Amino acid sequence: MDADLWTQLADLWNQALLQGRLLLQPSRLYQIGILVVCIAFAWGVSRWIKPHFNAWMHTLEGRPKWQLRWLLLIRRRIFLMAFTLFVWIAARIMAEINPFPSRRFLLELVGTIAIAILLVGLAARLVRNELLRRIVSWALWIFVTLYYLGVADEASRLLDSLAIDIGDFHLSILTVIQAAAAIAVLFTLARLISQTTANRIRANDDISPSMQVLAVKILQILLFGAAFFIGLKFVGVDLTGLAVLSGAIGVGLGFGLQKVVSNLVSGVIILLDKSIKPGDVISIGDTFGWINALGARYVSITTRDGKEYLIPNEDLITGQVVNWSHSNDFVRIDIDFGTSYDDDPHKVRKLAIEAAASVNRVLSSRPPVCHITGFGDSSVNYILRFWIVDPSDGLTNIRGNVFLALWDTFKANGISIPFPQREVRVLNDSLAVTRSEAQP
Repeated sequence: MDADLWTQLADLWNQALLQGRLLLQPSRLYQIGILVVCIAFAWGVSRWIKPHFNAWMHTLEGRPKWQLRWLLLIRRRIFLMAFTLFVWIAARIMAEINPFPSRRFLLELVGTIAIAILLVGLAARLVRNELLRRIVSWALWIFVTLYYLGVADEASRLLDSLAIDIGDFHLSILTVIQAAAAIAVLFTLARLISQTTANRIRANDDISPSMQVLAVKILQILLFGAAFFIGLKFVGVDLTGLAVLSGAIGVGLGFGLQKVVSNLVSGVIILLDKSIKPGDVISIGDTFGWINALGARYVSITTRDGKEYLIPNEDLITGQVVNWSHSNDFVRIDIDFGTSYDDDPHKVRKLAIEAAASVNRVLSSRPPVCHITGFGDSSVNYILRFWIVDPSDGLTNIRGNVFLALWDTFKANGISIPFPQREVRVLNDSLAVTRSEAQP
């Protein structure tokens, strides 16, 4: 193994020396000078274009973010684009002056490598993960450079010789690089397909929101799982041993991650039985709010005060949950109040109904009702019931608005609201003196 490694290094070094000697030929030296001039021109052009390009970008308000990101990517590569253009213009001029390919070989070589590097940089933006994008970009840039320099085969043999052999299993640096590149490309394709399909699923009104979430998650799992295993198989990794190893790891993780697995299974059950879906208004314990998203492990609930709670899926399955908008959005709210015995109860009921109906969010299609619930110690007790259709806008605020309407209506019509009163009586002074004299 060591002898083979040194042989590969020697071949690579000899190839590099050969390329260096070729560059020092007189016909190549002036081409190097032309490249230096192209670099200077490209630097000057980029310094002149970038301020104008920045000013133009500031005028593009309201554009989609993906367009602005691509424009920013182009701005960062203005120098390379200008350099590539100048190199190919110089190569074309040299072809007109001297038809021999050797007179422009270096210019065309550098121009081709520059175009390849430019295209790789643009294509790598499709990879979302920052670390994976950098790895893919640098790997492709190095490969493109070595390929056009004619030393790709020597470099491949060198990387393949740096390996670990365990039985029939051969893991080399070349295999790792190929696997990373293949998985990155397949993951990018899987993400594009899943995004396109997910948008179509979400746009289909015939599918319920919970089933849309379930279908999208199943599609993502299948696509990304297939991309991972196809990428490994593509570079020759034996998946048989991987399957046995993953089974053993799965048994161990099953015991250690029971709660996580329980939440995952509970999330699937929630999506299947459609008991909870995005947009529903629910209350669990002291938490009241509407559902933002259904995750694989938890449900995101946003309350009226802006707090976002992450409720484990298992709690929604095993605990008591009030879904205010499960079958429909109609919610009935009850308000208790009392008036004096001197007030006509028929008039009180009529005024209370009119007061509730005057509030904006109270439904007129389901008019409010008011009933006497009993005769208390100091008041006649009533219950006022009304319906709303927008519980996500809050319940406390609508109760407060109805109470204010009752207060204004009762004040305007002389209806009194009783409250506890106490009387303090002072005993007669003579009686107090008589009692004191009677003491022995």
